[in-house]
Amino acid sequence: MSTATRPTKTIPVAKPFFGVEEEQALVSSLRSGWVSQGPKVSEFEKRFADYVGAQHAVAVSSCTTALHLAMIAAGIKGGDEVICPSLSFIATANCIRYVGALPVFVDIDPLTYNLNPLQVEQAITSRTRAILAVHQIGLPAALKELKAIAEHHGLILLEDAACAIGSEYFGSKIGQPHSLMACFSFHPRKILSTGEGGMITTNSEEVSTRLRRLRQHGMTVSDLARHSSNKVVVESYDEVGYNFRMTDLQAAVGIEQLNRLDDMLARRRHLAKRYTQELSKLNWLITPIEPTGYRHNFQSYMIRLLPERVASRDEIMQRMLDLGISTRRGIMATHFEPPYADRDWNSLLPETIKATAQTLILPLYHLMTEEEQDWVIQSLVESAKG
Repeated sequence: MSTATRPTKTIPVAKPFFGVEEEQALVSSLRSGWVSQGPKVSEFEKRFADYVGAQHAVAVSSCTTALHLAMIAAGIKGGDEVICPSLSFIATANCIRYVGALPVFVDIDPLTYNLNPLQVEQAITSRTRAILAVHQIGLPAALKELKAIAEHHGLILLEDAACAIGSEYFGSKIGQPHSLMACFSFHPRKILSTGEGGMITTNSEEVSTRLRRLRQHGMTVSDLARHSSNKVVVESYDEVGYNFRMTDLQAAVGIEQLNRLDDMLARRRHLAKRYTQELSKLNWLITPIEPTGYRHNFQSYMIRLLPERVASRDEIMQRMLDLGISTRRGIMATHFEPPYADRDWNSLLPETIKATAQTLILPLYHLMTEEEQDWVIQSLVESAKG
């Protein structure tokens, strides 16, 4: 890598990519008269299910609402325990609390940052109802091992696949799913973005039917079905539901994002490979791994600093920001936050604690140039020196 010249603009940690196609789709949807949940949502759901290989996909307003509905559809109730990582965005644990259940935090594999199956086995009690696996920043969790544990103990396996669109596990795309349900995010920091939005995939027709009702106030007949009928249809509301719908405006954008997804994934993997080739030469950090059979989508590129060999993570982040480069701390540890500090988890989560203090996310986005990437690498090296 040659010495990079400093770009004149700030380099963000992430940036969504929208083109003319998304703009045209949005205008077309506006002019159609369908701006809430309608035909574009149905089309997006079908296209998404086909892409990941699932039988059903249910669009919702965010991954958080997807996880919330997944908990309800899985029958998780007050007093149940759900095993999950602390090393995850707080929504992972929040969705468990939404239904009155208790998140039980389990430590991670320090190489993959995903749930350690051996630790999961040890955390199961008579109150355990489910395991919520998280595919951290796009690297699949150990689904085969977690599924075997769940089946052995009669538990439900769910996937927080917020970051995992396009990721693969032994030749199968995440979202088929390998569990009862997998939940995706379309937040602007994700590879496929609709601004906000989420998707639940499942192979259960019964589960998908209930999810569709729950997302729309428990309504037994959708607006699209009623307006498309040539007979008067009167719906009923058989259980308490929610307003967790995706709009047709979002879905129209999502369809175009799905059309360009493979190209976006290829670009991210190319840039991630360049990062790894250069950064693996440094003896004070660890680059991401990709175990055999796993395919990372590199929703984020996260390195791990070795504290005994380099300046503190936060000092490096500030120095890089002073140079015009945005970074992000690695993955948060949920058990450090006040709503989850009601129990002393620290002795059970040593790898989680180290990972959250030592990891750093570098800029990575579709339109990032190699010149910008070279500047990030050079600035990281300079900032680490102090």
